[in-house]
Amino acid sequence: MGFFSKLFGRKQETAPAPAVPEKLKIGIILGSTREGRVSPQVGEWLKGIADGRNNANYEIIDIQDYQLPFVGTTDGSEPGIAKWNEKLASLDGFVFIVQEYNHSISGVLKNALDTAREAWADKPAGIISYGSTGGARAAEHLRGILGELSVADVRTHPTLSLFTDFENFSEFKPAELHLENVSTMLGEVNEWAAAFKTVRESAKEPSMA
Repeated sequence: MGFFSKLFGRKQETAPAPAVPEKLKIGIILGSTREGRVSPQVGEWLKGIADGRNNANYEIIDIQDYQLPFVGTTDGSEPGIAKWNEKLASLDGFVFIVQEYNHSISGVLKNALDTAREAWADKPAGIISYGSTGGARAAEHLRGILGELSVADVRTHPTLSLFTDFENFSEFKPAELHLENVSTMLGEVNEWAAAFKTVRESAKEPSMA
């Protein structure tokens, strides 16, 4: 076989297809466990919008499912504590559904925040709040707590009013004007989640020093 026959008759090697990046995992955390709560309605509404963007995997995380004891009242061996930390560690970012209680967040949300540490770190969070003043004071309180946990909260903050977005204070009927803010907030969370994931993965790489 001649040179050119060998050259052009050789089977061409194909480069392997580039790996498809894994979608980010974002948890939508319901911040209330009280009887008659409306946070599940807000969470489902948000998840429907988020799923339509098709750029991350969204999951509703209900604190109630973990039966977390109050921090410091037990030896910490309850299975819910380990399960809670494992779930948070598996996520790349969060969106908190926050209710305002006496100008702050609910006690169960504060306890859930305090029940983990490393699992929160170096991840972004969005906040959607509601209350008589849109839950703004609770959201601002939450921002300070998240900072201490090394969670970076994004700027855009959709606020919902108990008077205009809930019928009889119980049935969630959001005004259409919230959609733009929600979309912007989700975009910020996703962008930051991708960036922070790179930071966390780089931290795991062995040092060349």
